[in-house]
Amino acid sequence: MKILTVIGARPQFIKAAAVSRAIAAHKSIEEIIIHTGQHFDDNMSRVFFDELNIPQPLYNLDIHSLNHGAMTGRMLEKLEELMLIEKPDIVLVYGDTNSTLAGALAASKLHISVAHVEAGLRSFNMQMPEEVNRILTDRISTFLFCPTTKAVENLRKEGFEDQPCHVFNSGDVMYDAALYYADRAKKPEADIPPDFILATLHRAENTDHADRLKSILEAFNSIAEEIPIVLPLHPRTRKIMNNLGQSKLSSNLLILEPQGYLQMISMLKNCKMVMTDSGGLQKEAYFFRKPCITLRTETEWVELINSGVNKLGRFEKENILKAYKEFSDFPVDFPESLYGNGDASQKIIRFLKEF
Repeated sequence: MKILTVIGARPQFIKAAAVSRAIAAHKSIEEIIIHTGQHFDDNMSRVFFDELNIPQPLYNLDIHSLNHGAMTGRMLEKLEELMLIEKPDIVLVYGDTNSTLAGALAASKLHISVAHVEAGLRSFNMQMPEEVNRILTDRISTFLFCPTTKAVENLRKEGFEDQPCHVFNSGDVMYDAALYYADRAKKPEADIPPDFILATLHRAENTDHADRLKSILEAFNSIAEEIPIVLPLHPRTRKIMNNLGQSKLSSNLLILEPQGYLQMISMLKNCKMVMTDSGGLQKEAYFFRKPCITLRTETEWVELINSGVNKLGRFEKENILKAYKEFSDFPVDFPESLYGNGDASQKIIRFLKEF
């Protein structure tokens, strides 16, 4: 069996690290990795291949810094060319990025089976490019590997039981990665205070709206007066914040360059709380038993909200401060096994081998 894996963004590198390791255990499976180049900065890309021992991509398309349509279109064109050369049995895609959709579309047009890891997630917010990508990718996938029972339920409600596809609750491959790399964590080079909150901020719905971004930063400033906040920052967000005036930020808000996965794992293990608009980091906070404030109006990971380990802080300062106070004042109980048992990658590969 030949599997062609399409990746392009930081969360996909982490997921691929787990699944590619499972693939490597089967000598009968050949994996070809294509990096679309969607995340191209060394701190957002190369460091993950180096640290996580992901097999180096056979192809790097170097497609980035374009509008959604142009980026997806160029990826689609190049991926189709490579699929015609490599002739894979299965194209494996992850998550909900432009790289995900382009890989699935190219394969579908060539009548190649598509395996979608992290299928069935829904935010029910069609203003999110990720929501459009994940819905379309699910619809043209042959194998839909869901990380949660809720994701399976979403697909059932959308009629996937009547589609020519296979829906499987595999568990979450990011949990596999978290367990595997927990003992391999590396401290960041920067001086990190002993007690701190780990924060990230990158989604366009926050960074592209000055009022939202200012409100979130004001909340950060207020909270930082009580406990330092460590903020590894996407280059794009840093540029926007510079335009807003970084001088207004608290001295207890420590801004770092983007960190590798092993550095992020170290900070997750040692922080008191997480504040983020990242989907992946919400789950990673749960994996390491840290309460999380999500800086969005909704989340795909509804089981975290329902379990009380995650709160929607939205973008308003008062809501973020309210969520922070609630987590500070009351202990949080973390339920077990929301995302499987840490063997999702092996389940996915065993399932594909049967077909």
